Amino acid sequence: MMYMITVKDIANLAGVSPATVSNVLNGRANVGQETKEKVLSICRDNGYNPNVYARNLKTKNPRTLLFTFSDFDRKFYLDVIHGIHDYVDAHDYDLLICTGKFCEKYMDPHITSGCIALDGKLESDVLIRRAGRNYPVVVLDRLLDHPYIKSILVNNYKPMYELTSKLAGRGYRRFAFLGGIENTADNKERYQAFQDALADSGINFARDRYISGDWHEESGRRAAQILMLTNPCPEVLVCANDNMAVGAIEVFRDNGLVIGQDILVTGFDNNDVASYNSITTIDIPDYERGYLAAQALVGNIEGEMDASVFRISAKIIERQSAKFSD
Repeated sequence: MMYMITVKDIANLAGVSPATVSNVLNGRANVGQETKEKVLSICRDNGYNPNVYARNLKTKNPRTLLFTFSDFDRKFYLDVIHGIHDYVDAHDYDLLICTGKFCEKYMDPHITSGCIALDGKLESDVLIRRAGRNYPVVVLDRLLDHPYIKSILVNNYKPMYELTSKLAGRGYRRFAFLGGIENTADNKERYQAFQDALADSGINFARDRYISGDWHEESGRRAAQILMLTNPCPEVLVCANDNMAVGAIEVFRDNGLVIGQDILVTGFDNNDVASYNSITTIDIPDYERGYLAAQALVGNIEGEMDASVFRISAKIIERQSAKFSD
C-alpha cells in the first residue's frame, strides 16, 4: 500500500506541533495567518485531504470512484464525466475527479474504491502498479493485460475502414491522414484501418502524406498549411478527430478552397464542432462510454472481477465536408 502523509508529517514539515496542524485543518481561529497558509500549502503539495481520508479510515469502505483525465480542451471529457456521474450517483457512490501528477496519491483503497482512467499522460506502469484485488481499474484509452484492469475501447477500426473505403469507392485517389498522438491506442487503430482500406482498394498511400497532430485544432491548422504547399494537394484529408479537422478546414477555407468540393475532410468523435461545421465524422457515444465504465468498475468492486475487453460500437455520420452517397 502506498504511504500516506500524516498530521505528524505535516507538522514536522511546517515546524509546528501536530495540535497546531489539527487546529488549522479544523478551521480554528487560534492560529496565525502565516502559519495557516504554510500548513495548507504543505497539505495541497502532498495531496492530503483530511476529510476524505478520515471518513474512509473510519468506514473502511470509501464508496468513492476516482476518474483521472488530462485534457481540459476536449469537450468529450464532459460527456464521459456526465455518464460516470449518473451511474455513480444512482448507486450511492461519490466521484473524485483528478488530473495531473498527484493522481496516483488517490489510487489507494483507503481513499477510493477503484479508478477509471482516460488520461493519455498517465503512464500504464502506474495503473498496473496500483491495480489489485482490492483496487480494480477500468481504462478507456488503452488495452492493458492485467487481471484487475478492464479495458473499454471504442471499435475504431470498423467505421474508419468503412468510411475510407466509401470515399475510395467514389474514385478519390489522393489521400492524406492527420493523426493524433501516435502512441495512443485510438490513433494506432484509426490509422491502421485507414491504411488497410486504401490497400484493399488498390491505392498506394505514401508515408509522407501522414502528418502527426496532437488532437487539438492548432495541429489541424499546421497540417493544412503543410498540405497547401504540396503538389498536387490531396483530394481527401482524413483526420483522427474532429478538433483537428476543424483547424484544417479553417485554413483550407482561408485559402479559397471549397470544403466538400475542392477537398474533402473527415473527423472522428462527432462533437459539437463537427455538427456546427457540417463535418463527416464517426460518432462515439461518450456519455454511454462513461456510464458503462462506472457500471463495470462498480461491478468489479462489489462482485466477481471481469477483466475482459469490452468494445463500444461507433457509426459514420455523413455531412457536407465529405459526401459519399448519392
